[in-house]
Amino acid sequence: MARFSYSAADSQNNIVKGKTELPDRTAVITALAKQGLRPISIKKLKDSKSSFDFDHLFESTKVKQDQLVAFTRQLSAMVSAGVPLLRSLTSIQKHAEDKALQKILADVVKDVEGGMPLGDALAKHPDTFNDIYVNMVRAGETAGILDDILKRLAGQLEKSAAMRKKIKSAMTYPMVLLGITVLAFFGLMLFVVPQIGKIIGDLGGPDAKLPGLTVAMLAISNFIVTFWYIVFPVLIGAIVALVMYVRKSPKGKRQFDTLALKVPAVSSIVRKVCVARFSRTFSALMGAGVAVLEALDVTSRAVGNTLFQEALQQAAIEVKNGKSLSSVIEQNELFPSIVSQMLAVGEETGQTDTVLIKVADFYEEEVDLAIDGISSIIEPVMIVVMGGMVGLIAASVMMPIAGLSSQIK
Repeated sequence: MARFSYSAADSQNNIVKGKTELPDRTAVITALAKQGLRPISIKKLKDSKSSFDFDHLFESTKVKQDQLVAFTRQLSAMVSAGVPLLRSLTSIQKHAEDKALQKILADVVKDVEGGMPLGDALAKHPDTFNDIYVNMVRAGETAGILDDILKRLAGQLEKSAAMRKKIKSAMTYPMVLLGITVLAFFGLMLFVVPQIGKIIGDLGGPDAKLPGLTVAMLAISNFIVTFWYIVFPVLIGAIVALVMYVRKSPKGKRQFDTLALKVPAVSSIVRKVCVARFSRTFSALMGAGVAVLEALDVTSRAVGNTLFQEALQQAAIEVKNGKSLSSVIEQNELFPSIVSQMLAVGEETGQTDTVLIKVADFYEEEVDLAIDGISSIIEPVMIVVMGGMVGLIAASVMMPIAGLSSQIK
């Protein structure tokens, strides 16, 4: 038996969340269906005891984003051409280059062949097909427009991947420089400063008066050399603990997300990224025919920031109580006024999905410009910091040597 957490919608599109213990995801879907609930997301909870499987040690289970996009486009093309769904899935599965995707599609083919809807079959693989993907496919199956929905999904996946790639590429160079700076610091402290300290000792003797900066650098170097077996494990452990706290702890993630929205320059980019994700995801779900409350619930988990997630979950509650989404968003300071204004236009014209696509395009362009701008600032700043650190260490050890050399003359 395994433990699962689930989010589902009832006949009135009210969101129901809970936990259950059943053999597998199929059993969870069946149990929810008996209760008159439509699954939105099903996640397997980690067991307290973990087992080591040597056979899967070197096996990649993660499907690459480009492979998922290719699969989605291929399935859309085949379904729109009139090829039966099962035949399309079987053909794509046989010719899939990605082994992980091939294995997952084999399970999907088996489930669909047994009469399971495609959306439910995909829901059994949440690490590959997220809530947005599954719910859009379900909506497409219900409305009979699966080919169009898959085409939209592929476009959305490509947009999301492009944004992630842009952010990663912007962070790569500064992170490399930071890594080089840290390595240079410890390299100087472990190997260079101790040798220069000996030279200073030989030239000036034990009673030589040294500048305070030099004394501090020699003390730090001596401490690192003497207690390196404590310094490095503690430093690495602290970094790992901090990362785990932010990634695994809800409190830690919320604190990090709050900080990200307060740091100058960074906060602007984070806010624009979240608004773009909200606009594109919510637009895609609404365009697929997903109910508003269900779309808000799914979108809240896709924005990538705890504060935005809480804001959208609260918005769902207020919309359920009769308020318009545009009026709720307007009252929240996280969202720029243009979002509520465009939502209001969409609500009046019945074209919310079309209007929000324009908002998403606008903010994605804003993110690109902001990242280019901050990258042009971060790179020279990191170089100055690196040069300043090396220069400070060099000055602290070279000044006394120059002074002692002049005294000898």
